[in-house]
Amino acid sequence: MTQQGAALQSYNNELVKCIEDLCTKRDELNKQIQQEEEEKNKLQNDIRILTEKLARVNENLARKMASRNEFDKTIAETEAAYMKILESSQTLLNVLKKEAGNLSKATELKSSVAKDT
Repeated sequence: MTQQGAALQSYNNELVKCIEDLCTKRDELNKQIQQEEEEKNKLQNDIRILTEKLARVNENLARKMASRNEFDKTIAETEAAYMKILESSQTLLNVLKKEAGNLSKATELKSSVAKDT
């Protein structure tokens, strides 16, 4: 009976040791789980912050692009109007030169007619 008691005691000691080993492994695994959950929460928060920042940047970018398009439109319209002014100025200059030439010819004719009389 003593042998059976000793065997039982030995089995009991091994069983307790196995249970303690399992508890230690479970505790280590639980620490790892907690660390990874903390990392996951931090990453999710970072993603949320970056998503909000991306949305703000996209909104600012859209506003700035719209403003740039307005600038482009205004510049194009102004350049077109300026070209019309230049064309009109050139036409006016040509007409003025032609009229000045005609007036000079008319004045010269009147002067030569006056001299002949």
